[in-house]
Amino acid sequence: MNEIDYFRIIMRFLDVKTDFAFKKVFGSEGSKDILLSFLNAVIHFDGHRIENLEILDPYQIPLIEGMKDSYVDVKAKLDNGTYVIIEMQVLNVEGLEQRILYNAAKSYSTQIVRGEKYATLMPVVALTITDFIMFKDFDDVRSEYRMKEVKHLREYNGDLRLVFYELPKFSKTVNELQTLEEKWLYFVKDAGSLEFKPETLTSIPEIEHALDIANEAGLPCHELEMQHKRRDFIILQRGSIEKAKTDGLAEGRTEGHAEGLIEGRTEIIKSMKVRGISTDEIARVTGLSEDEIEKMAGE
Repeated sequence: MNEIDYFRIIMRFLDVKTDFAFKKVFGSEGSKDILLSFLNAVIHFDGHRIENLEILDPYQIPLIEGMKDSYVDVKAKLDNGTYVIIEMQVLNVEGLEQRILYNAAKSYSTQIVRGEKYATLMPVVALTITDFIMFKDFDDVRSEYRMKEVKHLREYNGDLRLVFYELPKFSKTVNELQTLEEKWLYFVKDAGSLEFKPETLTSIPEIEHALDIANEAGLPCHELEMQHKRRDFIILQRGSIEKAKTDGLAEGRTEGHAEGLIEGRTEIIKSMKVRGISTDEIARVTGLSEDEIEKMAGE
């Protein structure tokens, strides 16, 4: 360790892979420069660089209660009229592919009301970043889907695009980053484990701005607590899903899938109780009632 590293102040950053933290960084009122840089890096606009955008439904501090049903995304309208929906997805839940397609199609179809011309419809890009491997038949980090004719691969019209980034397939270290795309992917994947601002990232002003927003030292206590509870809740849900898959129930009938999730969640709650975590704290993390927790812990 050199002298500079020794005297470097240890910093902590939000895990941007959690949905609320992702929206705080990329979807806040002051995040326009961040979102512009990010989208220009990860979405290919046929040589056109986006110079301006409008963030729709900016980030607001969400409530913890009922968060098990929350759906958080970032929406923007670009200067060329294109609408972009960006979602950070950490749980490989049932029906995810259908939901992504449904939300993209809904954003496309609801642009006009009865009597308006279809020619006024603007393109929609659904950008989904996953913290799990979604497509196991290839190793590419990025994949894109459009409507094409099956024999000649002729594009239908290009108005609906589904773009995916699978973070587990991205393995570059901070010293290996070269392109802007790689630097943004590293930020999203690893910001939560950083202890300082790497020069490789701070050489990009927009990424340094994103690190400043994600810096836990700049967050009020109540919002920091909320972000950590959301992270803990996601860990709990992921454990439930993995438990269900391990038991061989996740690939079965809907009823069996639900039973597997409940069983997995019950085991995790029991484990939390054994470690001395109070019922009140478990309730705040999971959104379950204290009666539900006591019942599950006593089974």
